[in-house]
Amino acid sequence: MEPGTVLTLTLTPRLHTHFPIPIRAANSNTLFQPRFTLSSHSPSPSSFSAYSYRGPKPKRDFLADWVSQNDDAVRTLPIYVGSASLFAVLLNRALSGIAPVADAGSSQSRADLLTLGLAVTNVLTGLVWLSIRPKSIAVVNPQGVECKRLCTTLPDVARNELLWVWESLSDATCCRSLVIVYESSCVLQIGFAAESSPGDGEAVSVDANKLMQGSVYQGVMKSGAQSYLANLSLYPGKSELPFLPSNTQAVILQPLGDKGIAIIGGDTIRGFTASDQAWITYIGDKLDSTLATYVKHHPLTSQD
Repeated sequence: MEPGTVLTLTLTPRLHTHFPIPIRAANSNTLFQPRFTLSSHSPSPSSFSAYSYRGPKPKRDFLADWVSQNDDAVRTLPIYVGSASLFAVLLNRALSGIAPVADAGSSQSRADLLTLGLAVTNVLTGLVWLSIRPKSIAVVNPQGVECKRLCTTLPDVARNELLWVWESLSDATCCRSLVIVYESSCVLQIGFAAESSPGDGEAVSVDANKLMQGSVYQGVMKSGAQSYLANLSLYPGKSELPFLPSNTQAVILQPLGDKGIAIIGGDTIRGFTASDQAWITYIGDKLDSTLATYVKHHPLTSQD
């Protein structure tokens, strides 16, 4: 390239604006003045379609959807298939001129016996499907009273975080009761709680010392991992949680380090999903960090 040559480069989009940019050539003191021409054009729809999302997209399982929408018909289908097979075998036997008594030496008789066995199996399968149905899981209304008890000696930042945890869990999950015990003190009891006596409207208070002596608390603290009681009525340890409503369906026991525990009661059997459990684990770590700084051994005070 000769010194003094002017480079002209055109870039899109063009703004119809020319501006010189000096470029010094290698081993030379000569400056080149290239001109970049830019123009402005509104992007066409085809330019967006070229960069549209082309990754994997969720697929619907139409067969599974159809089966779920026609559950009764699917359960009775083996009975119809088995009955039709029995009728076809008997009709074939009657019209084919074969003796009605099964002959082990006849290939037709052996085939008929095998077909009869399969048909009876289909009929029995349909009967089993009709007799065994999954139990429907419904949301229940907690039988108890609402309460809101916070440790009054906690600073505002810790109390606000406790309330934020409750609001987040109650809005995003099936949580209806929350109890947090830390360093032998109940720092939070909120949501629905068992009624101390019928008609008095007072919630059963949490006996932190008694709770910590129970096998439920000891087992969670020993393992150091979250414990999920998906169907609380099946666990004998339910008696160690008398402060929860009597019809609490599911409970998550989340350890807070080695100093406390968060007890989360739900209104649905198996209502906490795997993502809920993972999220609650992170919340427990955050609460442990906060409470380790602020919590003190003081009684709770009811807060309206």
